[in-house]
Amino acid sequence: MEEREEAEKNKALMQRWFDEVWNQGRVESVDALFAEEGITHGLGEAGVEVRGPAAFKTFLHRLRGAFPDIHFTVEDALAEGDRVAVRWRARMTHRGDQLGLPASGRQAEVTGMSIVRIADGKIAEGWNNWDMLGLMQQIGEGAAVRLL
Repeated sequence: MEEREEAEKNKALMQRWFDEVWNQGRVESVDALFAEEGITHGLGEAGVEVRGPAAFKTFLHRLRGAFPDIHFTVEDALAEGDRVAVRWRARMTHRGDQLGLPASGRQAEVTGMSIVRIADGKIAEGWNNWDMLGLMQQIGEGAAVRLL
């Protein structure tokens, strides 16, 4: 496959990830798009890695439970070889207590970036950096959030 073609295919996979997994809440898409041995860094507690689809689904369930209307917008996606860098924005309303604090009903908006390695048409590894402090400040000052 031509390098440009591979880059476009990998960017499309990431757009599909944000659309299906996050915006539509399609849990079955995690199995289709996240490698069995896949690993993500930077999603929850510092230093805690999320390994495999089952662990990712736990994270997904907790975050979507707290923010059932979460919606991601991919602002930029750059791809080279097997890597895709995505700059995104997420808007949501805090309606559930799955993060360990009562739902505030407050709306929040956070930004973040993800760099993902694709192997065999699935997410093999991801590095995430997002404004968790900004999220906590928007849903309740001093909020202690537990994502994993």
